[in-house]
Amino acid sequence: MFLTSEVHRGVKLKTLDMSPAEDQAGEAGMEEAKAVVGAGAGEGGKGTWRHAAFHVATTIATPAAYAPLPFALASLGWPLGVCSLVIGTLVAWCSSLVIASLWQWNGEKHTSYRLLAKSIFGPWAYWYVSFFQQVASVGNNIAIQIAAGSSLKAVYKHYYAGGEGGTMKLQHFILVFGAFELFLSQLPDIHSLRWVNATCTASTIGFAGTAIGVTLYDGYQVDRKEVGYGVQGSTATKIFRAFNALGTIAFSFGDAMLPEIQSTVREPVRRNMYTGTSAAYMLIVMSYWTLSFSGYRAFGSGVQPYILSSLTVPTWAIIMANLFAVIQITGCFQIYCRPTYAHFEELLQGRKNTTRYKAWLWRFMYTSAYMGVITLVSAAMPFFGDFVSICGAVGFTPLDFVLPALAFLKVGTLPQNLGTRCALKTLASTVAVLFSVVGPLACIGAIRAIALDVRTYKFFHDM
Repeated sequence: MFLTSEVHRGVKLKTLDMSPAEDQAGEAGMEEAKAVVGAGAGEGGKGTWRHAAFHVATTIATPAAYAPLPFALASLGWPLGVCSLVIGTLVAWCSSLVIASLWQWNGEKHTSYRLLAKSIFGPWAYWYVSFFQQVASVGNNIAIQIAAGSSLKAVYKHYYAGGEGGTMKLQHFILVFGAFELFLSQLPDIHSLRWVNATCTASTIGFAGTAIGVTLYDGYQVDRKEVGYGVQGSTATKIFRAFNALGTIAFSFGDAMLPEIQSTVREPVRRNMYTGTSAAYMLIVMSYWTLSFSGYRAFGSGVQPYILSSLTVPTWAIIMANLFAVIQITGCFQIYCRPTYAHFEELLQGRKNTTRYKAWLWRFMYTSAYMGVITLVSAAMPFFGDFVSICGAVGFTPLDFVLPALAFLKVGTLPQNLGTRCALKTLASTVAVLFSVVGPLACIGAIRAIALDVRTYKFFHDM
């Protein structure tokens, strides 16, 4: 959990200069600042840069994030698709470094994204980040739970009568995955997940290598004359699919949890976080770009929203890729459910005479309620690609692209050289404006896609 009943010794609280009205509006944020998750801040953090890399890679480089990228490229075409992917990678990496650099920008150690935003922009930013972080977290977990259930069912279909049938539906596997995540949700904080996420990072490499290998293999097996790369559909369809694809790319770089992860890192915090983040992005570039280009090249405009659904042979490799995907998604889900758990924990801070047993019971109750809601929505509307896009548009775009650029403009350290200073300000302003436009457009495309899917499929459809 991000919050605990004790204040860590390494955390120094500093009263912000604000009016009484602002102080009252930000009271909840100050209450949170009085308690920090066990894995701490600064001196309290225990993680190395490797642990930070595990957490960042698990959060971003999930199969649910880059498995839809070939489909996103197919919706944009080669020129626009490649440009969007490259720009998204560079902006996301730079934004992550900006957030890492501002973790202690004013002498305070900001242990959550909400507190960091509040310290820079004021109380309104606390609620701004709280809202979009919850949208990103919940939307991400719905999408990846659908992906996990789909992968588990793919393995089941192979071993049940050669894939010819079976009594278990997609919803059963979504339920099984939800039950396992409920078990892992009893772990107290992000640092306690470090070895889970180390395993997930290894699974990320395994998934990427296997999926890329099978994609290249299948690409040589199909008749190349039947593979086309033109964007399909009417003009309106092409436009909305392009909007949807931009949301998918934004989702693939989603990481609205950097300050929370940075709170688990030991001194020197910034240097360890820079190294860990850059190491994670090296893995992301190698896996994202290779799978995106090879998947689109292999299947063209006919590629499926979840790349594993397009693969056919060899079967054993496809099964292995699906298993790697499920393992990796397990850790990613846990990191993204923590902001929601933190809100429940805040409510328990004021309760007196809470024994260890009562605290565990309350934790089990709110984690069960959260998992129940996520599992129900995932099972009822298993439209993986649509949830990926809308989550990227509404949740991750404001937090991972817009807000870091604005924060850099306001409190970032700029060079003394006038020309370089103007160039950086122009670049940051361009990023903020561009992605402020991309977010709503991608949201429109995603909502349209969900509306079309609801017409086509019934609730609890077995994909």
